Amino acid sequence: MSHDDDIARAVHAANTGDERAFAVLWRCLNPALLRYLRVIVGDAADDVASETWLQAARDLHRFTGDGPAFRGWLFRIARNRAIDEQRRAGRRPEHPTDTITDAAAGTPARDAAAEAFEGSDTTWALSRIAALPTDQAEAVMLRVVAGLDVATTARVLGKRPGAVRVATMRGLHRLAADPQVQARNPVVPTPAHVIRTEGV
Repeated sequence: MSHDDDIARAVHAANTGDERAFAVLWRCLNPALLRYLRVIVGDAADDVASETWLQAARDLHRFTGDGPAFRGWLFRIARNRAIDEQRRAGRRPEHPTDTITDAAAGTPARDAAAEAFEGSDTTWALSRIAALPTDQAEAVMLRVVAGLDVATTARVLGKRPGAVRVATMRGLHRLAADPQVQARNPVVPTPAHVIRTEGV
């Protein structure tokens, strides 16, 4: 039974009133949700996660779909709550100008996000991803950390799938070039550590 199958069964059970099933959903998805929110809203992540789960519990009866669809639905709620938090706090996400050239964007890049999590503590890895331009940070977190597919990530972010692929690829390129990532993960790129454009 896959992780997504477990989520789908828990969603079905929670919709029939099984409170333990909702706890299963929380245990399965809250760690990735918190990591995503720490990149997006920093210290407010715990509060935004709580608001996200409260809304999910309230609106669960409206949800239809399988495990991957539920993950996308939950992260969409989280993103909306994060945007509300940013507005309340008077801060808006910054979108620095992307300086990566088209030629550089077309080359393979190490899966630096995954390497950062494998070789370093989570807080440090999240700090490196949070240093990316916002669109790239969100794309990397949703694709690599939350495990959403391109189409679901596009729905969560309100972008076209192609824009998600480009943002993810550019974010991974930036992470691979980050001196701190290179210093802590001195891995020589090999086919096993390469993520190509079509696979992003």
